[in-house]
Amino acid sequence: MPTTSFDKESIKASIIGKLQRYNGRTIQEATQQQIYKALATTVRDQIMQKYLISREERKANKSKRLYYLSVEFLMGRSMYCNMLNLVSTDAYREALADLGIDIDAILKEEPEPGLGNGGLGRLAACFLDSLSSLDLPAMGCTIRYEYGLFRQKIVDGQQVELPDSWLDNGNSWEMAVMEDACEVHFNGHVDAVEVDGVTKYVHRDYNTVEAVPYDMPIVGYDTATVNTLRMWSARSPKRIDLNSFGQGKYVQAVEEIELAETISKVLYPEDNHYEGKMLRLKQQYFFTSATLQYILKDFKKLHGNDFSKLPEKVCIHINDTHPGVAIPEMMRLLMDEEGLGWDEASAIVQKTFAYTNHTIMAEALEKWPEAMMQQLLPRLYQIIEEINRRFCARLWNEFPGQWERIGQMAVISYGQIHIANLCIAMSFSVNGVSMLHGEILKDETFHDFNLVMPEKFTAITNGITHRRWLMSCNPELTSLIKESIGTDWIKDPEQLEKLMPFANDPAFREKFAEIKLHNKQRLAKLVKDRQGIDVDPTFMFDAQSKRLHEYKRQMLNALHILVLYNRIVSDESFTMEPRVFFFGAKASPGYYRAKQIIRFINALSNLIAKHPRARKYLQVVFLENYDVSTAEILIPAAEVSEQLSTASKEASGTGNMKYMMYGAVTICTMDGANVEISQQVGMDNIYIFGMRSDTVRDMYRERNYNPMQIYETNQEIRQALTQMIDGTLFPNNATVLQELYHSLLIGDYGNMADPYFVLKDFGSYSMAQRRLNADYADREKWLKMAITNTAMSGVFSSDRTIREYNSTIWHLDPMHK
Repeated sequence: MPTTSFDKESIKASIIGKLQRYNGRTIQEATQQQIYKALATTVRDQIMQKYLISREERKANKSKRLYYLSVEFLMGRSMYCNMLNLVSTDAYREALADLGIDIDAILKEEPEPGLGNGGLGRLAACFLDSLSSLDLPAMGCTIRYEYGLFRQKIVDGQQVELPDSWLDNGNSWEMAVMEDACEVHFNGHVDAVEVDGVTKYVHRDYNTVEAVPYDMPIVGYDTATVNTLRMWSARSPKRIDLNSFGQGKYVQAVEEIELAETISKVLYPEDNHYEGKMLRLKQQYFFTSATLQYILKDFKKLHGNDFSKLPEKVCIHINDTHPGVAIPEMMRLLMDEEGLGWDEASAIVQKTFAYTNHTIMAEALEKWPEAMMQQLLPRLYQIIEEINRRFCARLWNEFPGQWERIGQMAVISYGQIHIANLCIAMSFSVNGVSMLHGEILKDETFHDFNLVMPEKFTAITNGITHRRWLMSCNPELTSLIKESIGTDWIKDPEQLEKLMPFANDPAFREKFAEIKLHNKQRLAKLVKDRQGIDVDPTFMFDAQSKRLHEYKRQMLNALHILVLYNRIVSDESFTMEPRVFFFGAKASPGYYRAKQIIRFINALSNLIAKHPRARKYLQVVFLENYDVSTAEILIPAAEVSEQLSTASKEASGTGNMKYMMYGAVTICTMDGANVEISQQVGMDNIYIFGMRSDTVRDMYRERNYNPMQIYETNQEIRQALTQMIDGTLFPNNATVLQELYHSLLIGDYGNMADPYFVLKDFGSYSMAQRRLNADYADREKWLKMAITNTAMSGVFSSDRTIREYNSTIWHLDPMHK
């Protein structure tokens, strides 16, 4: 019989029973993986009770629902967070202890879902947690990537990409929903056919891929609401060609199946060649088309065929430009499948779609060659052409005769389809993800759009779920906070501000420091177990963990470490607070320069480790295959948070918020949400350096920056850069980093040198690091700064973010008022 109550005894009985029924094993005989599955399915049984009630309530209420489309959701492991949100951690811990099971060992059996990569995906995951916890009806929609991004291996200091086979043992949290499977069509041609005097567009001779949905329940904290993450898997409608197989043509027999299923194999396939670009476009259309087909199916089931009511019952949110093809696809479905006219369909779409922009980086704003769109999605191309024609006509009225200006805003221009422009033209809301980012979008990136349609633009600062990033990862700190200010902050995290007076309490500071040390020891153990590296927990722990990109400036951090090394080696009187610099980063497989930076960091680590005096003060650790589970150990241990992006380039950041919540003190540029962090903690509790965003933008416009002048006048920079190519780092191959060296001083292929101003900001960064080092030596001062950061972090909860989205954009009614 299924378990219906979930106290300690029923949990024990469920685990024992599942092991007997499904594995024929006792607790003593079962493997760790078998115990994990028995425990996971017990937790899932508890969730499913709520899930059933939640689904029925949504149907009965016929309430408006959000569909959050994102090409990635970086979920992390689900087991412990599910227990936490069910408010059942004590019952499960007690049950497992009675059975002699080590819960920490079992939790490690859960694979990391390969559904995301960086901040975009982690933000989407935090949003799902907050949406459920705030009782707001929602569904996240993405692709069920079979191999995720990749598993990173460091070999001889270089990144090597291996498949991330996260589904090898199945996914205990998902369920296939075969009744919602649908077809997605590619290629072919479109014929215009007259039917009763009306022109109909018929797609013929297309290739078909089946989209099969897998649903993962997302449970809210201490609430009855359970939402859904829907992951679409690609499958060929054809089965094996037995005729070819019988003739010994084994590859040909399964070739078409393999080609169809390639769509959901990996996240972000390399797109520096035509086939890779085509695959990315296929992926984006595949999951958006399948999602929209389901949305209309569900709408008709609950509300009938009056599509004028769609904006009242559905909000579709596009998380960055990747799902932007959903807009013309909804037009296609409403017109070609449901029989609506252009004006009616267009009005519905423009009231239903909202768009979040996450970057001002031109290369990250999705663009597709016209010819590719026309070949792969011929009907969508026709619709995009018409959207563009009508939009340009409107722009002509706004900017008569200004063809170049209109071309910059057009959906189709210069042989490219600009998805960001499409999203702005056809969405009712466009938001940035920090106050600074919102202003840059209006003032620069989308300046002319803001002139024409200012009512669309807003900014909502990102957030993180404190349930995972504080309560789950750091139970010791959670207990200390509960003892000090009670538990109201769990559902209202801004009440963490009540901790502020405790910064002046010596006893609280001592407990806070003790917890930080425990977390540092835990990280040291992880590094030793995983990479065989000894780390001293008495060193200052400094961390920079984020996707490897030049604008995030891991290079600035590494260059400064090399300068510190030179100071230590050349001046015996020089001392500093001993510090471990942790890096966690993956570089895109085709991003050569980013991979060179990883190589530089690892060479730096080896250089320091070999020098007897330098290693007393410095250590560099590159954390291999950085993922959510690693972050959950690294971030609570960090004392310094490195947020070094070139001002104006980082839309918001969320890692900065996580580090802050654990009391790490931030050293940063005034970029993204760093600006708001500085406003919360005050300038005495953060280290600001570098040019401001307006200065950076001016320098790009003026294009008169010459990093060679800095090289020639700053002896420390000149020495460090020379060491990159003189054999200091690579005695057997001195030219390994020559391209990286040239990019900083000369530029390449006509591009500006040092395009992210690493050398320009170096002096200011170095001075900020001196101040930080001096303050860390004053233990009590540092602890006050750390506690202040934790106390002021509540405003960066994703609960606050979601409330703002809902009041400003979505207008959903909570399911349980």
